[in-house]
Amino acid sequence: MKKILVIEDEKDVLDNIAEILQLSDYQVLKAGDGRTGVQLALEERPDVIVCDITMPGLDGYAVLHALHQHAGMENVPFIFLTASPEKEQLRRAMTAGADDYLTKPFEGIELLRSVESCLKKQQLRQAVHAQKNMHGGTVDIKKLFRLDPEQRDIETFRKKQMIYMEGQRPAFVYYLVSGKIKIYRIHPDGKEFITLLAGPGDLIGYGALLQDGNYQDNAQALEDSTLMLISRQEFFRSMAADGRVAQYFIDLLARDVKAKESNLINLAYNSLRKRVANGLLQLTDKFPEGEDGDSSIGISRDNLSHFIGSATESLTRTLSDFRNEKLIEVREGKIYILNKDKLKRLVN
Repeated sequence: MKKILVIEDEKDVLDNIAEILQLSDYQVLKAGDGRTGVQLALEERPDVIVCDITMPGLDGYAVLHALHQHAGMENVPFIFLTASPEKEQLRRAMTAGADDYLTKPFEGIELLRSVESCLKKQQLRQAVHAQKNMHGGTVDIKKLFRLDPEQRDIETFRKKQMIYMEGQRPAFVYYLVSGKIKIYRIHPDGKEFITLLAGPGDLIGYGALLQDGNYQDNAQALEDSTLMLISRQEFFRSMAADGRVAQYFIDLLARDVKAKESNLINLAYNSLRKRVANGLLQLTDKFPEGEDGDSSIGISRDNLSHFIGSATESLTRTLSDFRNEKLIEVREGKIYILNKDKLKRLVN
């Protein structure tokens, strides 16, 4: 039975949350203030902590900070509760290290879904940790899968050519040798949203294989690109033969989940200026050198808008503002970062 600690200074709310969780077969620990909550957490080591933000004495942020000072507690999933609908409150909560955030009043099913999601992520973290302890060391994926031009054929995909499409049954994992690939989804209303831009050295398409399902997204070449293909059979044979391979891909999946959560929060709660600045910084970090060794961002405005999550016209206006503020320069369709530190301050 999973153990849930609830820290809430309003007794009626505390009892109501405890009852919902107990009816769902969770063991519940209750604390009426922050100090008691910290003590209980250290003594009982719960599987998930649900904590109100606004409390006398130690508030929720102080509770989270205090627990993170103790070994092992930084990995315990933490859900914040608040009556404030302010976006800045959510940003602060997630930046502090919370795993989820519920605004009062909330339905019981919302609470249960949040707890279940946190437990699944915790299981993934534990699986990664167990693999590391069992096998130790790291695996050289390039060597294991012979990702060398002399040992494996290279396939070329032309600009705008599809690598795979949503709904298709996966047959390969793809290793990107050169070029750029966009991973994207299409909303029912027809709008495109880019979830990942892949560059040389990246692996794509493994998620659907691991989940034994169809592709949930699309992959398309942004420019002429070369890839090496790892077949389904070879992929699973290597996973079975060496536990470090499974560990490697579990790590990749965990990073994917974290990155997607961060992108969703950025899309939902940041201003357009912050989203554009964040997108430009991500691209300069992902592709530090553009064509001919420069530091430019060579991506179309349409694709950049789909990556940031905005209309192309809104993106163009924001880029014009950045250019007037001497943050960027635009030459021959490419974007050059002039003041990276100022862009970082804008994001933070």
